[in-house]
Formats: sequence, structure tokens, C-alpha cells
Amino acid sequence: MQLVAYIRVSTTRQQASGLGLEAQQEAVDRFAALSGAQVLNTFTEVESGSVNQRPELGKALDLCRRTKATLLIARLDRLSRSLAFIAQLLESGVDVRCCDMPEANRLLLQLLAVFAEHERQLIRDRTRAALASAKARGVKLGSHGAVLAAEHKQGAERYALTLVQAVEEARREGVVAIRPLSAWLNQRGIPSRDGGRWHPTSVSRLLSRLSANHT
Repeated sequence: MQLVAYIRVSTTRQQASGLGLEAQQEAVDRFAALSGAQVLNTFTEVESGSVNQRPELGKALDLCRRTKATLLIARLDRLSRSLAFIAQLLESGVDVRCCDMPEANRLLLQLLAVFAEHERQLIRDRTRAALASAKARGVKLGSHGAVLAAEHKQGAERYALTLVQAVEEARREGVVAIRPLSAWLNQRGIPSRDGGRWHPTSVSRLLSRLSANHT
């Protein structure tokens, strides 16, 4: 079986931080390994789930049609929480599989899409209620998120410094490029900051942090 993977994150901030990307990539890799399938290409989109115009998804679907491959996503809600959009996708003639529910058929995917859209509305309602409550208490919205972002950045920088010797050893062995370095780190069982596997995106951020600390 041939697969074309599609990964989506909602914001440019998530793309820069790698939040969600690595987990989805690991799910894709695990699905392909267990099913003995070949991943022809992986397309990554940075777009809100409420937006139906997605260039990278269009490229993924085009490749699926040309190669008769299956579109693979980590989770159904990574496609969209819009019932109309998923229904249209399922009618595109491309077979769709979900890593979190590989046994799902077309009917089940449509039913799950209904629940996904319902969940989206519930999230909106809870968010509005929480913001209104916080504003009524005089809370300055956005300040807590800034503090968390700063703490995350400091933690990532501290972890990067613990890997200086490993990166230097890899370079002495001639491993310099990002993709080979990610494989080198994984082969030696060195975990990424979140405890998972290394990918080109996470290695790129690691090298950027190390470079910043040496300037």
C-alpha cells in the first residue's frame, strides 16, 4: 500500500514550536511501519480548521490521484471540524485513512465528522464563556499565555544545552545535515525534549538554539 501523509497545525506559532507536528509525524510513521506501507510524501499545512482552502491538502490529493495512493492523517480533526468539508473530501475519489482509527470506513468517517463539528461548537462556547468570566473578574487576557510561552522557551534552551556534546560528536563523524542528524540522534536513543523521536523540524530548532547560545 502507498500512502500520502497530510499533517496540519492551526497556527504559525504551532509550526514554529513544533507543537502537534511531531506527534502527528510519529503517528504517521507508526501506522506505515505496522501496515508495511510506503509513504510517498508528507504535506504540512498551517491553517485553521475552519478554512477549506488548503493548497498543501490539494497537492496531497493530487498526488493520491496520480499514484492511486491513500491519504493518511493522524487524526480526523486534523482535516477539519466542518462536516461539509469532510463530506466533500470523502467524495473526491481518494481513499482516506486515519492513524487513530485505521478500521474506519467511509460511513464511520462521516459520522465522526458530525461529532467533530459538534465538538468544535462546544469548544467555541466554552472559550467564550471562560473569556467573559475572566474579563468580568478583571483578568488581563493574554498575560498568562505569554508567561507560559516564556517558560517553554527557557526549558527548550536548557535542554538544547545538554545536547551540545552529542551534536559535536555527530559533527566529528561527518553528520552535519539536519535529516541525517535526526536519524543519528534516534539511532543512539537520545530523546527529543518531549521524550519522543527526532524529526528534521525539531533538529532544526535544536541547532538554532545552540547557535543562538554561541553568539
